[in-house]
Amino acid sequence: MQRLKAIAQSLKVEAHTAWLCARDKDVPWPVRLFGLAIAAYALSPIDLIPDFIPILGLLDEALLIPAALWLFLKLVPADVYARNKARALNAAHRPVSRAGAVAILSIWLLALGATAMLVHRAYQP
Repeated sequence: MQRLKAIAQSLKVEAHTAWLCARDKDVPWPVRLFGLAIAAYALSPIDLIPDFIPILGLLDEALLIPAALWLFLKLVPADVYARNKARALNAAHRPVSRAGAVAILSIWLLALGATAMLVHRAYQP
């Protein structure tokens, strides 16, 4: 289990490094577009292979995204990669912002309350 946690943490840092590299001005624009496409696909709810297909549905997340990240990071200049990897590692070791979590939770609770109020008014006789 500890090994899986280490792999997940490493993949998280590499994905953040890729995001930072894709936004870096020292990376050639075709490589930047490729990096942004990887990030968009990884965050998109639409998959190449739908997740409801047993086993195959998870293969794109398990194989395609890490392979694309690996290729992207090989295309990035070494100094840019090192600089952004340090930034990603620094961000990974920072404590979680409790104030940010409270703010987001408050926004969701306000939105849920407003929705409940609107639904209640709409179905009131």
